[in-house]
Amino acid sequence: MDPVTLAVVRGALEQIADEMDLHLIHAAISPIISETNDCANGIFHPQNGETIAQGRFGLPVFLANMQFTVQNIIPIAEKAGGFKPGDVWVLNDPYLCGTHLQDVVLVAPHFVDGELFALLASTGHWMDIGGAVPGGWAPSAQDIHTEGVLIPPVKLYDQGKLNEALVSMFTRNVRLPTQIEGDLFAMANVFTVARRGLDSLVKRYGADTLRDCITEMIDRSEKQMRSYIDEIPDGTYYAEDYLDNDGIVDKPNKFALSLTVEGSSLHFDFSQSDPAARGPVNLARSTTQSTCYIALKHIFPEVPINGGVFRPTRFTIPEGSIVSAAYPSPVSGYLEPIGRVFDVVLGALSQAIPQRVPAPAFGTVGVVTVGGRHPATNQYYVAVFPYPGGYGGHSKGDGLVHGTPPISMANFMSIEMSEHRYPLQFQEYALREDSGGAGQFRGGCGSQYRFTVLSDAVVSALGDRVDHKPFGIAGGHTAAPSVVHVNNGGRETTPPMRSKMEKQPMAPGDWLFAASPGGGGFGDPTTRALEAVERDLNLGYISRATAENVYGVVIAEEQKLGQRSRYRLDPEASAAKRTSMQSTGEEQKVPAGLHA
Repeated sequence: MDPVTLAVVRGALEQIADEMDLHLIHAAISPIISETNDCANGIFHPQNGETIAQGRFGLPVFLANMQFTVQNIIPIAEKAGGFKPGDVWVLNDPYLCGTHLQDVVLVAPHFVDGELFALLASTGHWMDIGGAVPGGWAPSAQDIHTEGVLIPPVKLYDQGKLNEALVSMFTRNVRLPTQIEGDLFAMANVFTVARRGLDSLVKRYGADTLRDCITEMIDRSEKQMRSYIDEIPDGTYYAEDYLDNDGIVDKPNKFALSLTVEGSSLHFDFSQSDPAARGPVNLARSTTQSTCYIALKHIFPEVPINGGVFRPTRFTIPEGSIVSAAYPSPVSGYLEPIGRVFDVVLGALSQAIPQRVPAPAFGTVGVVTVGGRHPATNQYYVAVFPYPGGYGGHSKGDGLVHGTPPISMANFMSIEMSEHRYPLQFQEYALREDSGGAGQFRGGCGSQYRFTVLSDAVVSALGDRVDHKPFGIAGGHTAAPSVVHVNNGGRETTPPMRSKMEKQPMAPGDWLFAASPGGGGFGDPTTRALEAVERDLNLGYISRATAENVYGVVIAEEQKLGQRSRYRLDPEASAAKRTSMQSTGEEQKVPAGLHA
């Protein structure tokens, strides 16, 4: 294979997938896609459904989910007579395509000279999918039908003819019919972008050369991934983590992974994880697998994303467990358990290759939804706010401050857009002091925000990481927990499930406060560079109490600058204090309020 041709073809295929992403983001009506980028698009092998290329602007959580979706659609389409030009299939069945009902997937064939050349897929999050709760996140759901409309694999277009009755069924069962219809057709239109790009490539290189390049690309990715796995010491590494509760039963849910490294292969065994939860924090099997791949991509970012990356892995995931939900288990809160799966992969691999593995990130998307009728139009509105938070420290440096979720990458909607669209007013949107786990390399800070509703509304929250905080590795400390507070009629309360509540009525003037965790710390905090501690103090990332009691520094000077202070450390006194702490094993006290 000519390496120049291979590189150009690979870049061109990835560019086509990127253009699909950007087309959908620009064309979508709902802010969950246009602002939050909650979508994904890709090109897949026509026979085995393996990923050929996937856009970089969508969400990583769809990394392998779309491959599994395409692979599940292929036999269904073949049973129905095979793919035909102009066909577009639609589904959101989470037991076939993973994630939750809000993530609707379209799959379409592309033909070259009458022969099936590739399969195309587009995933877009719908702002509402019907069901009991506006937005679809239903903390009290105990079956899938409470969460919304379940769409089995069915043709949206049959050889180019639109199924108008199906579209009507969608729009009559959601609270935002105009937005959903617009997003549906925006998703369908990305296939035009893909076909134009693929036809241009075929014209330039010919279909046979492109097929050879695709085979070589996928094979090379497999070899590259195996070469990295081969460097991990053989053995079995165990890690477990917990959800605080499932929204129904107030007890922890365990996620346990035994990860076996053998040569150039990985075996992910989730057999010791808990059975499926009663509440909506279950995962479809494909979502669990996809999350493991995302964790590997964070550790080995050099490997190009295609089906070859997935080949060196095998899985043991018991059917009916919390990591392989079966019908009718609810899944709307899947963004919380994927954080635990992600973190147990990091926790297991940190035992084998600690210098390559970061501490866990904030680990909760903490979605808050607000729904009601807009007083200016009397039309339904649904606002969705996912957390940003801190990433974990690692051997090369500190964790990212105020990052998007590493698994979903969903953006927090802009304050200006939110206040323009919805009857809400934000009083605060800020970094959260002392939220990152202390360490030689500190976890990144989380965020906090507060908004007031300006008309009657219902507010739901589906988060986690209150009782079980993001952990540190290599001696690093845990991060601060998640926080949700609601003020109704002047009375401030915390939800009974701490970070989960469903359809809390709110009147004008009532407010919600939410704060995300930071990332876990990496390494002993008393070995952190003094200049880094001084910088953190002056940026407001940590408090004076944390600097003195956890990092073991001595403040030489404090200068008041309005509401903030500027600090200067005493290097000699700090070094002596740290030596004393390290030699005596003095317990590093957590300042009051840090984890409150």
